Amino acid sequence: MAIQVSTIWSCANAQIMMTSKTIRKVALAMSGLALPLAISGCATDRAYGEAQNIEVAELEELPAPRLENLYVIGPQEALEIEVVGAERLSGKYLTDGEGRISFPLVGFLDFNGVAPNEAAEMIASLLRGRYLLNPQVRVIPSEIPPSTVSVGGQVNEPGEYPVLGRQSLLRVVNQAGGLAEYAKLDDVLILRTVGGQRYIGVYNIQAIQRANYQDPTVYPNDIIVVGDSPSRRRLDSILRFAPLLSTSAILIDRIGR
Repeated sequence: MAIQVSTIWSCANAQIMMTSKTIRKVALAMSGLALPLAISGCATDRAYGEAQNIEVAELEELPAPRLENLYVIGPQEALEIEVVGAERLSGKYLTDGEGRISFPLVGFLDFNGVAPNEAAEMIASLLRGRYLLNPQVRVIPSEIPPSTVSVGGQVNEPGEYPVLGRQSLLRVVNQAGGLAEYAKLDDVLILRTVGGQRYIGVYNIQAIQRANYQDPTVYPNDIIVVGDSPSRRRLDSILRFAPLLSTSAILIDRIGR
């Protein structure tokens, strides 16, 4: 399945949206090559490395997950499944290490990453007509863990953080102790799955801090990754030796090109 990249570019706010469905093909999309996105008049030349299944698309923002699907079933989860009027099918089930269960009459069902209401409809659709005329199915998790967002990369305290409903990117990064010393400010990712499709948004957090564009919304189950800036690491390395050379250091910035 192809992953898409949707780009929105301006000098103040560079952000990229990627999805796993095809919206439109891109000429010049070539596997393993960097596709430069040059903006006339911008001070910074940004580029992204294009994988085989990356395509450019037109999206202005990441789609929001449906509220009822903020919780999804995972591996090793206990579920109470009730099929109204069919006591032999109803009972407690435990998903295996891959999030699957073995259900009577229909066999193995993959519930990994599926919301409880979607799992109920999956069972009902397999029973409908063949075994029951109009099955009514409920799937109830025995224990619903707190909603969290995962924050990693160049933040001071990476990890899982609780989030209720929705939250902003800046607030979540601040929860994780803020940006680390070598954070790449224009390379902050939000990874999200909606309706079985994966989306990736790339944001310039410095532009957000300056109110150049809106602070994007973060939802439970999102993954946030703050990129690393090799140029800042290299610059620090050079400056460590600068006092040994002279009272001042004049550098030519060829880093990151």
